Amino acid sequence: MEHEERQVVKLFGRIFLVAVLAIIPLTVFAKSHSGKMKMEFDLSDHALDKEAQLWVPYPVSDKYQDISNVHVEGDFAESAVYTDKVFKTPMLYVRWAKGAESRKLTYICDITREERLDKNLPSWETNWDPADFKQELAATGYAPITGTVKELADKITAGKGTVYAKSKAIYDWICENMFRDPETRGCGKGDVCNLLVTRGGKCSDILSVFVALARASGVPAREVFGIRQGKKGDTNITGWQHCWAEFYLPGYGWMVVDPGDVRKKMLREKLELDDAKTAEYREYFWGGVDPYRVKLGIGRDLTLSPAQNGPSVNYLMYPYAQIGEETLDWLDPKTFRYTITHTSN
Repeated sequence: MEHEERQVVKLFGRIFLVAVLAIIPLTVFAKSHSGKMKMEFDLSDHALDKEAQLWVPYPVSDKYQDISNVHVEGDFAESAVYTDKVFKTPMLYVRWAKGAESRKLTYICDITREERLDKNLPSWETNWDPADFKQELAATGYAPITGTVKELADKITAGKGTVYAKSKAIYDWICENMFRDPETRGCGKGDVCNLLVTRGGKCSDILSVFVALARASGVPAREVFGIRQGKKGDTNITGWQHCWAEFYLPGYGWMVVDPGDVRKKMLREKLELDDAKTAEYREYFWGGVDPYRVKLGIGRDLTLSPAQNGPSVNYLMYPYAQIGEETLDWLDPKTFRYTITHTSN
């Protein structure tokens, strides 16, 4: 009888342990990476009889990154940190007056970035109001959410009744149907209708498609624009801009995804869709991003602050400059004359 009692006690102990583990999420240990970023600009070679203006993406601290020891120096007439009115994207604004023979700026900051792992997700979705996400459900200049975009979104998400299921279906479709095109200039402009035909592009292209399909499915989503850090020593990261995306998961909050890096890994490592390594990347970047990146801001179709001359800015991931009313090509750092370097700790 005593033996049977002991067995009952053990059984109840196991049941209790299982119950506790079911309600306490497993701890996920995130990595971190830190270093110093330096941006150097020289607009001295452009027409001196015109005012020069420069808007620089300006990283700030948040839950996943710490920005400190910010230092700005140069021979400018004016400088300040502003945000745009709609998305609150921060930017460093610098102005040189007409006649300035030297137009130089140096920006330096220390960065510590945490790996982001949105893996302990709730098993249910709470009620939510689309009216609270008008901005994250709206079309943008290069990304409509009607017509062919809506038709494809409906096809991909057919039978999916939750935000999670819809978002995962769109993520899987992109991983399986788009590809990274190394010939794309910069990060791509994110012309979604064209991309649904060509299927190839870089990070801004691939993530623009994710966001557009999500929004067309009624899922709040947004791009996150940033730049990659170097991993060791001193690294020139002038062309290392990168973007990823977030969608709003009711009951959890904003969840991160990066199908663009899945396709980049596949290209670099010559992987096929059915390779085991591809499956690992697809699992990781669904709710995870590495610590070797820095968030710069969000928002499409931006009006900068102070306002730029001409049309809205597609996104502020690269520096943006105007000489008089002429916009410089931000994808040509030789003409624009800027360099961005990173020194890892």
